[in-house]
Amino acid sequence: MSAIARDPNIKHLIKARGQIAKGDLKNAALTLNQANARWPQDPRVFMLGGLMAEKAGHLQGAFESLRKAVALAPDWGPGLLELALLLARQNQFQEAVEIAERLALLEPGNLQVLAGVVDIAHRSGHTAMAVRHLRRGLTLVPGDVELRRLLARDLSEQGQHDEALALWSALAAENPADSGFLRGHVQACIAAGKPAQAQKSCAALLAQAPEDPVCQYYAQIAGGRTPDRQPAELVRPLFDALAESYDQHMVRSLKYQLPRQVADKIIARHPDKKINVLDLGCGTGLLGVCLGRLDGFLIGVDLSMKMLEQAARHQLYDRFHTVNLHDALRATPPGLYQVIAALDVFIYAGELSLAIADAHRILTADGLLILSCETASETGPDLVLLPAGRYAHKRSHVQALCQAAGFDTVEIEDSVLRYENHQPVAGFVVTAHKPA
Repeated sequence: MSAIARDPNIKHLIKARGQIAKGDLKNAALTLNQANARWPQDPRVFMLGGLMAEKAGHLQGAFESLRKAVALAPDWGPGLLELALLLARQNQFQEAVEIAERLALLEPGNLQVLAGVVDIAHRSGHTAMAVRHLRRGLTLVPGDVELRRLLARDLSEQGQHDEALALWSALAAENPADSGFLRGHVQACIAAGKPAQAQKSCAALLAQAPEDPVCQYYAQIAGGRTPDRQPAELVRPLFDALAESYDQHMVRSLKYQLPRQVADKIIARHPDKKINVLDLGCGTGLLGVCLGRLDGFLIGVDLSMKMLEQAARHQLYDRFHTVNLHDALRATPPGLYQVIAALDVFIYAGELSLAIADAHRILTADGLLILSCETASETGPDLVLLPAGRYAHKRSHVQALCQAAGFDTVEIEDSVLRYENHQPVAGFVVTAHKPA
């Protein structure tokens, strides 16, 4: 007798899963009801019911169904995996990670479980956990290309650049026409402080796409030059991908407090909040959240539409512009804002002389420009592209640019901008005042 013949629910379950995948939730519910009537304690019915409820936007029902599935079969891998993934999708990371680790012990050889566990580790920001399970995966399927790619990326994030570079070098050598592996190799060379080793991969990328601004950017670095700024085509997808988890990652994991500190400074100067504020590189709107509702207008500028969608949820910004900050400043009429903020923006925008001059033009008399930079050595060049792919600026150069633009007082305060790999990132905050 076949397994299907012995299992009274299997046909209903297969049918329901297909209906859920197509979004046919009404008929999926009917099919699951039929399955539940045949076997009321079937955990698979409750698992699929949870997936259906989530797709319908009924999160409470999704959790109830998936927890019921786990209660009926505490050691059943698929039920545990779907519950852990739902928890991770809803940013309930602690329980998601606990279930994922338990599941990995229950089914150490299950590649589907491995993929889910790695996904949960990435969503929760536990890169070390992801690395551990990716290494385990490579003992199960040695040489697997996707596992090696993910491991190389995560090792770079952890600062283990030599091992990451070795992996990317092998992947690029094995797949010399694959632009994704070539870019990974280039990025790894730069992160490891060995940009010259990326020249061959850069040449291959430019041969494939000679007009691609990202390839041109990397080629400049590999050739020993410092580009003025990162291209939008590089920055936008980075932040689009980070948008949903950005606040959690920056505030909790990286201890990012700059928006709160700057908002306090702005409110101390304008306690009535009767001001117009331009938030350059506003991201998910952390500065707006810290400022609260203004008796004026708050305008956000960012390259990433996904980040702006998160910022819009706060309902604090009056308008958004999806452009780079240089275009936004250039197109703005003079004397419009009392405050312009650019927090953690020039680490990607790079050269800031034009931006500072334009900011002075569009500020009102007695207005403030507040910006942050990572710190470059005073004995080196004015603008430095760090191996991490961000720009650092020399304090004295930024001060000179502000003074040349017409700001009468320029205060510069040292600051820990955030933490990365548990180490403080040194920077400074500039507050430049336009004469009354």
